[in-house]
Amino acid sequence: MRIGLIVSVLLLCSAVQAQKIQWQNVDSLFGPLPASVHVFKTTTPLEKGKANLAFYVVADLKDPSLVFTTDTTDGRRLSPAGFYAKNEQPLVVMNGTFFSFETNRNLNLVIKDGKVVAHNIGSVYDKRDEVYYYVTRSAIGIDASGNADVAWIYSDSAKAQAYTLRFPANRWGKTPARSVKEIAAKTDIQKWSMQTAIAGGPSLIRDGHICISNEQERMFRGKQIDDKHPRTAMGYTADGKLILLVVQGRMPGVAEGASLGEQARVLKELGCYEALNLDGGGSSCLLVNGKETIQPSDKEGQRPVPAVFMIKQKR
Repeated sequence: MRIGLIVSVLLLCSAVQAQKIQWQNVDSLFGPLPASVHVFKTTTPLEKGKANLAFYVVADLKDPSLVFTTDTTDGRRLSPAGFYAKNEQPLVVMNGTFFSFETNRNLNLVIKDGKVVAHNIGSVYDKRDEVYYYVTRSAIGIDASGNADVAWIYSDSAKAQAYTLRFPANRWGKTPARSVKEIAAKTDIQKWSMQTAIAGGPSLIRDGHICISNEQERMFRGKQIDDKHPRTAMGYTADGKLILLVVQGRMPGVAEGASLGEQARVLKELGCYEALNLDGGGSSCLLVNGKETIQPSDKEGQRPVPAVFMIKQKR
């Protein structure tokens, strides 16, 4: 969403100074790849004395031979390798949405072929305050012309269309009956016409600056944003390149993981104009031609998830 930031919106904005990250092209480990897609790896520490291992894929959004899409399941989960097999071996498969382990359902928006197939969660219950917070979580979308956007999204199961809000909604009520529709009705919203989209949160980069809307999206409590974990993120550059980033973690001495701030700094160094965090931890996984980049942190291997983002090549 190419809008200026307004001071009254209290986003966590910072300019973290640290060692510049050195990346190595590792296309040869994951080929064959089209000329518009590349894979990079780094072991540059994000914090002194802390081991790091991360990969990113860069793809040209305007390449007509590439298809940027999603896939999701209904009340069940598949591993990224399972989605890879189900979708006839796409070029790239990456985990995306947060989800419920109890119901196996997405808690975030997913758009496939222009249709909303999963919705953002509408409210979060805070046990400490004993209130419901009505939130709009961030998503990344790609339209039919190959233009990307990161936006705060309102979606409702009664509506076929997703909507973007100018600022993240963060209001509260005593009962869940009060809908986020009330927020949308009083806020500057517009239709969000995307061919493909996947949501998570929080937003990390806005207008080329590190601005983490964690509190507004009611994502992670207190200092949890400073905890190091495996991470998954997506963003795009001003010149039309899509960035898919994964950081390995929870492996002391091998890969410690990243905080949200460190993750945001990596994305900014990669030139992202806008970017967001997606589900991380044991869910983090990025496959290129079916091969793992990072090693998933769950001892069982790849965690089954209900939705993925994919890049396919037209046949």
